[in-house]
Amino acid sequence: MPRINKSSTTPRFEKSFRNLSGEIRKSAEKKIVLFESEFLHPSLKTHKLKGPLSNFWAFSITKSYRVLFRFLKSNEVIYYDIDTHDIYKK
Repeated sequence: MPRINKSSTTPRFEKSFRNLSGEIRKSAEKKIVLFESEFLHPSLKTHKLKGPLSNFWAFSITKSYRVLFRFLKSNEVIYYDIDTHDIYKK
């Protein structure tokens, strides 16, 4: 399974991450580590988005929280945002 070798974040992701509760932030850190080692792990529910966000992908942190990201190369990603399902409406 290919690993993510390089990741970066946007200022929007960093701000949203800082605003998460401590519990969600801790879950997010664990899921990001898992994502970068096995981005198609079933618990992440990694999926490509459609419509206006068709250039983006998302994976699950919890039932409600998602990380919005894009692949730059097959092993490189940029994290755009982290939030509830409202992430798709921003």
